[in-house]
Amino acid sequence: MSALPTALAALEQRLLARRARWLVTGSAGFIGSHLVEKLLGLGQTVVGLDNFATGHRRNIDEVQALLAPEQWQLHRFIEADICDPDACREACIGVDFVLHQAALGSVPRSLANPQATNAANIDGFLNMLVAARDAGVRRFVYAASSSTYGDHQALPKVEDTIGRPLSPYAVTKLVNELYAEVFARCYAFPSIGLRYFNVFGARQDPQGAYAAVIPRWTRALLLGEPVTINGDGETSRDFCFVDNAVQANLLAATSDEPAALNQVYNVAVDDRTTLNRLFEILRDALADVRPDVRQVQAAYGEFRAGDVRHSQADIGKARRLLGYLPSHALQAGVQAAMPWYVSRFAVTGGDA
Repeated sequence: MSALPTALAALEQRLLARRARWLVTGSAGFIGSHLVEKLLGLGQTVVGLDNFATGHRRNIDEVQALLAPEQWQLHRFIEADICDPDACREACIGVDFVLHQAALGSVPRSLANPQATNAANIDGFLNMLVAARDAGVRRFVYAASSSTYGDHQALPKVEDTIGRPLSPYAVTKLVNELYAEVFARCYAFPSIGLRYFNVFGARQDPQGAYAAVIPRWTRALLLGEPVTINGDGETSRDFCFVDNAVQANLLAATSDEPAALNQVYNVAVDDRTTLNRLFEILRDALADVRPDVRQVQAAYGEFRAGDVRHSQADIGKARRLLGYLPSHALQAGVQAAMPWYVSRFAVTGGDA
């Protein structure tokens, strides 16, 4: 599943032949930095915006180190907060496409501080929508979330059927979709929402109370620290490698299919892996570097508040209307991401 999907290959050739101006909000974050890297590598002009609430300067520095000087010269960075309407307006000047990734993620964070989550994810989102509309942006693509499915239990998840939100974070992401739909109806402003399912890969922060499971467990295994699984380990997720999310953003921003606009799409693999199985996959992937991890056993803790039990996406809509086809399943993505974690923790034990 690692060959470049046909629709993406064709799109990359078009982008290499024609330069556009892109705004990536949350550009110092995990997914945002990958979008910046990809776009600059394709000769695009990129404006990045981040306030470093959850992003890191080291991600920007790493992207710069991976690119040629002439590619990096096409990048401009703005340190600002999307809760500042003036900053949003400045960032949107002359922009063709907005890839809006900036948000306060994490269900537990939203339970601990719902006001901060609301400010960034709803007020900030609206600021960006207004700024992009007023600047005449051609397309607004935004990071939605699988948390929007809430307590709807049927699998796989289909875009048109959702349940009740289970956390403040899920509420904010549902409101994003509602605002985008209203802006399409009231202002004819085109947007596409991408419901990410457990995206993972290099540059995903492994530390902190709200770190995602794959980087957190990988770091712990490399440093010989305990791994704790929430609940019985049979909770399952549709883990999606970051290259798949990058692909979906580029396809969504540039699609010339009218039916594809003003929609939301699942961005995932259409697969389901339990936390117990995930632990085994990570342990096996690290065994060549740290043979002792083969003997490591996980501990078990309480179920985490606000979490859904199972998650798996139907990606038929994205495949049909956007030409989306995942390039990496879970194990291929883990193998691709692992050298990044190993280079940071296996030898020095330093902080990423």
